Amino acid sequence: MQPVTPAAPGAPVPWYRHLYVQVLAAIVAGVLLGHFAPGTGAALKPLGDAFIALVKMVIPPVIFLTIVTGIAGLRDMAAVGRIAGMALAYFLVLSTSALVIGLIVANLVRPGAGLNIDPASLDAGKVADYAAKAHDTTVTGFLTGIIPDTFVSALTGGNVLQVLLVAILFGSALALSGEPGRRLLPLLDDLSHVFFRVVALVMKVAPVGAFAAMAFTIGKYGIGTVANLAGLIATFYATSLLFVLIVLGLVARLAGFSILRLIAYLKAELLLVLGTSSSESALPALIAKLERAGCPPGVVGLVVPTGYSFNLDGTNIYMTLAALFIAQACNIDLSLGQQLALLGVAMISSKGAAGVTGAGFITLAATLSIVPEVPVAGMALILGVDRFMSECRSLTNFIGNAVASVVVARWEGGLDRAALDRTLNP
Repeated sequence: MQPVTPAAPGAPVPWYRHLYVQVLAAIVAGVLLGHFAPGTGAALKPLGDAFIALVKMVIPPVIFLTIVTGIAGLRDMAAVGRIAGMALAYFLVLSTSALVIGLIVANLVRPGAGLNIDPASLDAGKVADYAAKAHDTTVTGFLTGIIPDTFVSALTGGNVLQVLLVAILFGSALALSGEPGRRLLPLLDDLSHVFFRVVALVMKVAPVGAFAAMAFTIGKYGIGTVANLAGLIATFYATSLLFVLIVLGLVARLAGFSILRLIAYLKAELLLVLGTSSSESALPALIAKLERAGCPPGVVGLVVPTGYSFNLDGTNIYMTLAALFIAQACNIDLSLGQQLALLGVAMISSKGAAGVTGAGFITLAATLSIVPEVPVAGMALILGVDRFMSECRSLTNFIGNAVASVVVARWEGGLDRAALDRTLNP
């Protein structure tokens, strides 16, 4: 596959032309504009939304072509099932670990204790829209929603899991079609190179998108809103950081690579996720970089899109931590059994949350609507700072899926160790 930002031949690229430098500068400029000219910053929302829309436009064909060429290249349906099984097992263990860690930290730190909020005084209307969306998100609806109305609508509807389904079916059929499939594969491979070139073109305006999105966030919500719930935000960021460095770091070490090296390798994409508060904004770039790092296209194509719905470590930490924060703030003492019930509900409701801004908040609403002990209206307490926590959720989700791809590639025996060492240790 074509890398999103291929190294230019000849002389080294000037530092100011590196994508991560440009995105970082754009984030800083966005924060300053949003703080000193909040009206102007908030007005830039359409520009940030336009960049996200550009990225989402190329996600379906990139995922489709990556999976199809990867599966057809494997020519072994048993391998496809094995990779999917390993990925889902990995997702289950890591996602559950994230939920448990959020629960433990909330009990130890108790960020909501002492607020003494009367549940009757909460304005449920502020979160009514989120609660309504959560009510519509049932397990049955989620499962049936994976099946698109038509083959083509999967590529136009914006549902990653629908793209995953039709790509697996088409890739499997291609591998089983014999000579017709072999004739078609080079064309699809060439087409994938073209779409990755489209991704490279879109990423050239990433600094503009990050600038506008950050200016909007600071302009609309203001840095001052963070101070009101600084304890919760600090606890969440610290917990997510420890999860990445300790839990994912240990997983990476057992798989034979350094989590810090991987983070450094993905720094441009991580800054983009930070600026836009959406892990989807860097999904195509993640696929390209993982392939360049030695992960087989078939593994990357299966693990990354699936992980964006089933392996959301940051969202899981947030769900249990935020739920207990609301309970503590309202002086609701949850027993161990009630907390375990909350954990069980969260394990189900967290699956299928998309990696886009606000999805974690909707998923939290879905969880609380099933757990009667914690009032859904309590979400109004954290609504003002959810955007700031969304950035951390997205970053943690992104890193978790990058680690998952490398680990599953190693388990499958398809990881190119030389390429991995070369990219992580330049």
